Amino acid sequence: MLIRRVDEDDWQTVRDVRLRALRESPDVFGSSLTREERFAESHWRMRLRTSATWVALDDAQVPRGLVSLIQEPGSPEDDRHVVSLWVAPEVRRTGTGWELLDSVVRGAATQGAATVSLWVVEDNASAVDLYVRAGFTRTGERQALPRDPDRTEERYVRHTDQRGLAAG
Repeated sequence: MLIRRVDEDDWQTVRDVRLRALRESPDVFGSSLTREERFAESHWRMRLRTSATWVALDDAQVPRGLVSLIQEPGSPEDDRHVVSLWVAPEVRRTGTGWELLDSVVRGAATQGAATVSLWVVEDNASAVDLYVRAGFTRTGERQALPRDPDRTEERYVRHTDQRGLAAG
């Protein structure tokens, strides 16, 4: 699997994999398929200008995963936030998630970040397992999921200098 950082000229690839993610895993994201299907090209390009994004491409150059990195409003200056991590079902448990996370942590380090954080829905056991195995630790900070207040998400954090992830 090739992990490649994309830019705004890759907006169609990012749009396609993001819409697939929302279609196939609607319960794990803060957004919805209906909302993002309405985004124009200019919105996708703006997203890629304002957040570092990587895609996982198989040998045939078909996108099989996606992750983005942002500086979340209100977070410490030296923290970056992982958003939109998704791996296609047909390549889950092959190391693709680790490779995407490894790329995003390296990307955060190049931006001068000391930590990388993320929110994960507590009942998403496979995601929690991936993040913990990739070196993220629980913070104990919890909040109601914005689009479904009956569910809770927890914040996890990882230091950018931590070693031990799968090679990327």
